[in-house]
Amino acid sequence: MARCLVAGERIDPHLHDEHQIIYAARGVLEVTTDAGVWIAPATRAIWVPAGAVHAHRAHGELELHFVGLAATVNPLRLAEPTVLSVSPLLRELIMAYTGAAESAARRRIRAVLLDQLGTARQQPLHVPMPADSRLRGVCQILRADPADGRTLAELGREVGAGERTLTRLFRAELGMTFPQWRTQIRLHRALVLLAEDHPVTAVAHACGWSSASAFIEVFRHAFGHTPGHRLRR
Repeated sequence: MARCLVAGERIDPHLHDEHQIIYAARGVLEVTTDAGVWIAPATRAIWVPAGAVHAHRAHGELELHFVGLAATVNPLRLAEPTVLSVSPLLRELIMAYTGAAESAARRRIRAVLLDQLGTARQQPLHVPMPADSRLRGVCQILRADPADGRTLAELGREVGAGERTLTRLFRAELGMTFPQWRTQIRLHRALVLLAEDHPVTAVAHACGWSSASAFIEVFRHAFGHTPGHRLRR
């Protein structure tokens, strides 16, 4: 199944009885649950397990493709939403499968698709949200303004928690360090701004990088290509 969304359009929280692979052939897809936010450009897809309550938001003009799998079919053995790498072959299989009418040929495409899906690499493109109110306060500050360059100690004074406490909470609740989490939220915002056609240099500064070159290097390491390449696509 395929569906187009205009920039900024949302799909309210809902769930499915089946697993879903959601791929955005155009634009940037954001999926939100109580546990955090996942975001995927055209080189990534998002796995949403059966029963997971989630909402969608479109950044840029969004062309979504959905592949449903019975709850008993889980080639990835994943129990929570996950961002997956989409190879050129997997992309073409998704596009062919969602664009074809039911037939023996479509069933063969599905079989190859599932085989390729089983080898798809998981990608760290998830911004988890914590339960602890102090840590959530820090995360909300940076979600509102990823360019906020204050140290963890300085942010801690605003939410009433010490640096050591927050450092421990980042690892215990979110499974990452404060710098790692801040890089994730900056990359997420960068993808959104790029989908809205903002210039690379403006995106770099809006997301907290000191220079466009520093931003490009981090972006290339995370996504395998430069932000300029993404804009051209």
